[in-house]
Amino acid sequence: MNRQIAGVLTGRVTKWGVLVVWLVIAGGSAMFASKLADVQNNEMASWLPANAESTRAFEKLAPFQDADDIPTTVVYHRSSGLTDDDLAAIEEQAGELAGLDGVPDTLTNGSPPVVSPAVAAQVAEATGQPATGVSADGTVAQTVVTFNFGAEGWNELPAAADEIRDIARIDGVDVHIAGAGGQAADSAEAFGGIDSTLLGATLLVVIVILLFTYRSPLLWILPIFTALVGLFTTEAVVYFLAKDAGLTVNGQSQGILTVLVIGAGTDYALLLVARYREELRRHADRHEAMAFALHRAAPAILASAATVVIGMLCLTFAEMNSTAGLGPVNAVGIAITFLAMVTLLPALLVICGRWIFWPRRPGFGSQEPTAAGLWARVGRWIAPRARMVWVGTTAALLVACLGIFQLDATGLSSEEQYTKDFDSLVGQRVLAAAGMVDTSNPVMVVTDAEQAPAVAEALRGVDGIGDVVGDVPPVDGVALVTGALTTDVAAQASFDTVQRVRDAVGEVDGAGALVGGTSAMFYDIEQASQRDNTVIIPMVLVVVMLILMLLLRALVAPLLLMATVVLSFGAALGLSALIFQYVFGFDHADASFPLFVFVFLVALGIDYNIFLMTRVREETVNHGTRRGSLVALAATGGVITSAGLVLAATFTVLGTLPLVFLAQMGTAVALGVLLDTMIVRSVLVTALNLDLGAKIWWPSRLDADDRHLTAAEAEQPLETVH
Repeated sequence: MNRQIAGVLTGRVTKWGVLVVWLVIAGGSAMFASKLADVQNNEMASWLPANAESTRAFEKLAPFQDADDIPTTVVYHRSSGLTDDDLAAIEEQAGELAGLDGVPDTLTNGSPPVVSPAVAAQVAEATGQPATGVSADGTVAQTVVTFNFGAEGWNELPAAADEIRDIARIDGVDVHIAGAGGQAADSAEAFGGIDSTLLGATLLVVIVILLFTYRSPLLWILPIFTALVGLFTTEAVVYFLAKDAGLTVNGQSQGILTVLVIGAGTDYALLLVARYREELRRHADRHEAMAFALHRAAPAILASAATVVIGMLCLTFAEMNSTAGLGPVNAVGIAITFLAMVTLLPALLVICGRWIFWPRRPGFGSQEPTAAGLWARVGRWIAPRARMVWVGTTAALLVACLGIFQLDATGLSSEEQYTKDFDSLVGQRVLAAAGMVDTSNPVMVVTDAEQAPAVAEALRGVDGIGDVVGDVPPVDGVALVTGALTTDVAAQASFDTVQRVRDAVGEVDGAGALVGGTSAMFYDIEQASQRDNTVIIPMVLVVVMLILMLLLRALVAPLLLMATVVLSFGAALGLSALIFQYVFGFDHADASFPLFVFVFLVALGIDYNIFLMTRVREETVNHGTRRGSLVALAATGGVITSAGLVLAATFTVLGTLPLVFLAQMGTAVALGVLLDTMIVRSVLVTALNLDLGAKIWWPSRLDADDRHLTAAEAEQPLETVH
């Protein structure tokens, strides 16, 4: 940022104008930010790409089912066997369930909205299929009730589940709510209060770290206030984008947004405050000190924010709508947070004056403590053995990468999606143990009406398919054939069944069959995620590489930095895989897990290298690359370490939610950030700089000045230059 512009933003009068503008923005945003949850779309169908087979099948299913229908399975279990009185009570309760709000009179295809054990038996007798209402051993019965609350009906399921529990009470009988409705109710519980829970936990850990970093009881208030202003403004903008521009926002993306904005915003604040504190020791006027600090820190903060923004926008090329929507949501968050941190925070700092640093006020002319601090000593230790250090560090990280072979990112079954035992999962296990299937989530095949009998016959011959129903009246020449799955709807075994079904019905000439249903959607999500991994990851690498080349005006240094970040990503993924399997007991990961971790680690991990290398380049002009690297490490080491701890802690907060995917992603990103700040940036990159010297700046003019460090120079106290 130009120093004149920086001076204008933090002038004696303009600082108040900046504050007023942001207060008006924050006040106007608060009302709309609170409505963001109202425009979330957590329906699975909205996450899929338009060209997925299950999406195309979903569109053709409209005449046979309302897209807003939510089948919900009520599971009854008595270990000693259900009595006649139990079954009679279940039938009576089915009538009461039919009277609940949200239960339609009939479904689109004319079927009853409540299928009790008796109704299942009647259907079985009429169709010649085995009854599925009561298990063979008589211990389990299921009633399927379908709700329809409209487009936002998924949000109504928790209340509906409570009403079901109030009705379905029989002494000695365990009742569980499973199926799509039960899973939706549990998902709503998992995401319930996600914004307030994450925000509170994130703020708590950030405040603790800032108190420890600044050693001031007051200074932390300004970065936190600025980050909150950025968050509320972002949520208001995202609300309008979701409401009026069709942006897909779900509970997952909103949760990540909260963590990312607070974490990244605090990182930017740490860098700016550290540079401002340096300048306060050199300038008597705090306004002048901030102008210099903003002038020197803003380019690194801008490059960092641009890296994250562009990296996030790369996600818009994903096939998965949920992944594509996550990119713009977080890109908007980082862009607004950057603006807040380089305008509002500087204004607040100069308004408050030096006293905000109490009890460690940086007086004019006082000594800069980082010149002889921990990271200065680390640099002096690395200097005489730089090659040995970077070779040894690289070898250790490569060994950590081997853990990747333990990572099974082929998707999570229903039971593996949560870190706690929700009721829908218990109900699913009860059905499976009794040899029953959840009839609320069948494989659904839409086909040409004339070929429907042949498609039904082909479906009956597929392993993994139970009862097949093909007598639904066709509509406009299109027929529906359904087959119950004998395995968990989200398990790999069901995905294999979906593929076998597609192969089988695809061989029926003239059928034009499309296979849909919940399991088919899960399968297509996995396939789209695998494709996104192979497309988005190289795209992000190229984009970040170009940004580094523009920032550092060199080729070798960006190549080295990208190599170290990829190595850090591999090590984080490898170590995380071992932690998941041997500590947490997570055997599998979501198919999109590697992509999300990569994007966040590369976009965020490169930040710390940007913070370090922009300072190295600044100091190289007067000191040479090797001496400049030691000065830069000493000057930025503490603030970058603190920034890394903040970001790692905020992503760890994702583990407070009972969702395996977020717990795994939070763990991997936190671990990767710690590796970046503690080992990759401080040890590996510094050792490479010291070993290669000016060669890292090729082909810029800095490449010509390759000064070597003498032993005496390596031990001298470090002083920064301006």
